[in-house]
Amino acid sequence: MRQKEISLNIRPLDDAYGEDHVISSWDTPLRPDAFDLSDEDKIERIEKSVRDIMVTLGLDLTDDSLSGTPKRVAKMYVKEVFSGLNPHNRPQTKLFENKYKYDQMLVEKEITFYSHCEHHFVPIYGRAHVAYFSSGKVIGLSKINRIVQYYAKRPQVQERLTVQIGKELERILKTDSVGVVIDANHMCVAMRGVGDTNSKTGTAYFSGKFKDENTKREFLNFINSK
Repeated sequence: MRQKEISLNIRPLDDAYGEDHVISSWDTPLRPDAFDLSDEDKIERIEKSVRDIMVTLGLDLTDDSLSGTPKRVAKMYVKEVFSGLNPHNRPQTKLFENKYKYDQMLVEKEITFYSHCEHHFVPIYGRAHVAYFSSGKVIGLSKINRIVQYYAKRPQVQERLTVQIGKELERILKTDSVGVVIDANHMCVAMRGVGDTNSKTGTAYFSGKFKDENTKREFLNFINSK
């Protein structure tokens, strides 16, 4: 079945937040002591907490299928699905001279990501589409994917994720012209509450040249083309 095209009706997050939003409006909320504990200490504490939850639910942790679950969940949280919380995992990016003097937008689309809703700790998954205009430097294409993955691998709301990707690319590339569009499925909508398995959520971040309607439309045409 052909996927529904992404329309121009997505509300840009820079409009939603305003030009002068403070950093706390898009930065992941972390305590000052967030990194005082080592990964091993965090795994040990989370393992105990998961075990307490499972016991409270009435599960028999002596069963060979369940006995290792607390440790597995703890390692998954720290080392995998929430590894983007640790700044040491921030992608190391190298820029290259724009030797070809390419002055049009560069688009990297269909970047698959998996994240977790910070309200219920259930998955968010979808696609990110990213574009930028070079200010003299270009970035390796795989690094764009890594930036998306880094910010996705933490408890998130889709609006914040979209802004974080856009702001990070602006910072790295020293450009003020970045476009980010995300369409995603939220399991907190599909598997609980309203139980809607068909709806998707769309968000966008446009800065610089991407605020021009013609440029914005060109970007969306790239996204929707086969």
